[in-house]
Amino acid sequence: MVPFSILDLSPIVEGGDAAQSFRNSLSLAQHGEKLGFRRYWLAEHHGMPGIASAATAVLLAFVGAGTSTIRIGAGGVMLPNHSPLVIAEQFGTLESLYPGRIDLGLGRAPGSDQRTAQALRRDLQSDSDRFPQDVIELMDFMSKEPRQPVRAVPGMGLEVPVWILGSSTFGAQLAAHLGLPYAFASHFAPQQLMQAIRIYRETFKPSAQLAKPYVMLGFNVFAADSDEEAQFRATSWQQAFVNLRSGRPGRLPPPVAGYRERVGPAENALLDSVLSCSAVGSRETVRARLQAFIDQTGADELMITSQVFDHEARLKSYEIVAGVRGEITARA
Repeated sequence: MVPFSILDLSPIVEGGDAAQSFRNSLSLAQHGEKLGFRRYWLAEHHGMPGIASAATAVLLAFVGAGTSTIRIGAGGVMLPNHSPLVIAEQFGTLESLYPGRIDLGLGRAPGSDQRTAQALRRDLQSDSDRFPQDVIELMDFMSKEPRQPVRAVPGMGLEVPVWILGSSTFGAQLAAHLGLPYAFASHFAPQQLMQAIRIYRETFKPSAQLAKPYVMLGFNVFAADSDEEAQFRATSWQQAFVNLRSGRPGRLPPPVAGYRERVGPAENALLDSVLSCSAVGSRETVRARLQAFIDQTGADELMITSQVFDHEARLKSYEIVAGVRGEITARA
C-alpha cells in the first residue's frame, strides 16, 4: 500500500489574502485527515505574492491545533535561511505541542530570489555550502545526548524525524549518506528524478532513524468530474508557473479556457516538462496516471499537490485522489 500525503503552499488567490489562505489550509488539512492522507506538509517560500507559508512553523502550529491524527510538517524548511538551533527550537516546540505528529523536511535552496535572500540576512553561497553540516548540527540539537554544549529547549531529546528534500542528485547523495528518508520535488523539477532515486537506493546507509531507503515523490493532481473540467482547473497553476518563470510572480489566477492555445511554444515546452509528473483529468484518468507513476518509480509514498483556484474544487480534487488510492490498493 502506497500512502498518499498532501503538500500545501497555502496559495493566495487573486482577490484573496493571506488570512483566507490560512483558513483554507486548515480546511484542507482537516479534509485530508478525514480522507486518510498520511501527512500534511507546508513549504517555506519568501517574497512570493501567491504563497502564504513563509512563517512555516507558525502556520503548522495553527494547523496542528485544528487537527488530531494527520502528521504535519515542513516540506520543507529551507535550512540556509536559518540557524539550526532556531529550527530545532521551533520544531521541538511543535513536537511538544503535537507529540508523534511532526516531520521536518529540509531543503538546500533559499526558497526565494537573491534580493529576498539578502533581506533574510543570509549569505546565500556560503550557507548553501554548509547545508550538510547544518543538517548534522540540527539533528544533534534534537538528539538525546547532544555533542555540543548549547541545548535546544525545547528540542533536545525529541528526535523529530528529519527528511532531506531535493530536486537533484545532491540531495539523494546526502540523504543516502545520512540514512534519512528522501523526498524528491518531481512535481516541479522532474528532470533528474530516476537518476536521483537510483543513487539514493544504491548508496543508502542504514541509520538510527531509518533501516532501509524510503522515497517520497511530489506529484501534481488536478482531478475533477471530467477531463475537460480538470484541464480547465489546471490552468490556474499553469499560468502561475509561467508567470513565475517569466519573472512575474503573482497570486494564483482564476482558470481560463484554452490557456495552452494562447501561449507560445516556449511556454508550452516548459509546461510539458513540468507536467510530466502530473495527472490532469477525471477519476479514471487520474487513477491510470498515478498507477503508471508508481509502477515506473517504485515510490514508497506520494506527496500530492493540487494548486486549484477554487477551494471547494481543490477539496474535491483531493477527495477523488483518496478514492483512487483505494482502488489502486485494491488492485495491488
